Amino acid sequence: MGRGLKFEFEGGPAVIAALREEHAPVSSRLIWDALSKPVTMLATHAMFAGPEIMLNLPEEARTFSAREMPAENQQVIPSAGDVIWYWQAPNLMAGLNEEVWEIGLFYGNGGRIFGPLGWTPCNIIASATDGLGEFGEACSGIRLTGARNLTLHRTD
Repeated sequence: MGRGLKFEFEGGPAVIAALREEHAPVSSRLIWDALSKPVTMLATHAMFAGPEIMLNLPEEARTFSAREMPAENQQVIPSAGDVIWYWQAPNLMAGLNEEVWEIGLFYGNGGRIFGPLGWTPCNIIASATDGLGEFGEACSGIRLTGARNLTLHRTD
């Protein structure tokens, strides 16, 4: 598989997504480097995008200039298992004065990268192919039970 990202809920389950280095070389490298140490954050469920969990990359993993991330391998209709990168500048959207450093994982089909600002192409940086079933069920559960802690780390 090569290099990848492991998404692991506290208490399980987990899924591994292969980096899309051939299609998003710079994005994959920057995220890989940013995750030199595992990070734990709250996974929340998307409101507009459909079957997606969203993770706001914590300060300690913000090791690159988000403004310099190139547009690579972008899509607005992701497939199940696609992992996206999205950055939003402070004050871009009314009522949100902080930066958004999002890594999102679409756990099912029928997703769309659409929000309050409309269609938003995002870099697809990785894709999960195995283990998405049980992981997807846990993601879906967040809609009803609320945010859950998730650890994101690198895998070879």
